[in-house]
Amino acid sequence: MGQNRRNYRRNTYEENRRAYLGRNRDEYVYGNAVRKISPQEEWEQTPAKKVNPGVRKNREKARHMSAGYVMFLAVALCAAAFILVNYIQLQSELTTLTKTVADKESELNILKLSNDEDYNRIISSINLEDIKRVAIGELGMGYAKEGQIVEYENEEGDYMRRVTESNK
Repeated sequence: MGQNRRNYRRNTYEENRRAYLGRNRDEYVYGNAVRKISPQEEWEQTPAKKVNPGVRKNREKARHMSAGYVMFLAVALCAAAFILVNYIQLQSELTTLTKTVADKESELNILKLSNDEDYNRIISSINLEDIKRVAIGELGMGYAKEGQIVEYENEEGDYMRRVTESNK
């Protein structure tokens, strides 16, 4: 019984294959030019598939757009254009602000250098001996005596501020 099934399947396969190829496998073709089926004959041989009416209706719906869908697409396009224009404007503004910040930083660096140069020039022009002479001779200042020096200990290590009654 198993042998019969195999033979039946083999015979069915061979028949289907012969029908697909359109000729008998037992034939032998002489020469180097084998006959080919023209494309027109192939087109005519393939049967037209019947399309389900539901599928045809869906295809026709997909081809046509309703007014509401067109309006939705127009609104979406306008919204996208608005967002893109705002994004480009913000990018431009960001670039401008970045350049402004860079200019201000370079100006700040120039002012710091100028300030440091002026400070060093002033410090180098000060003569401490003249200041001491004017303070002692003209203003009557003197060195601190033993009872005038008060020492404090700062626990926080920050800075200290002493307020006396004469400072209030």
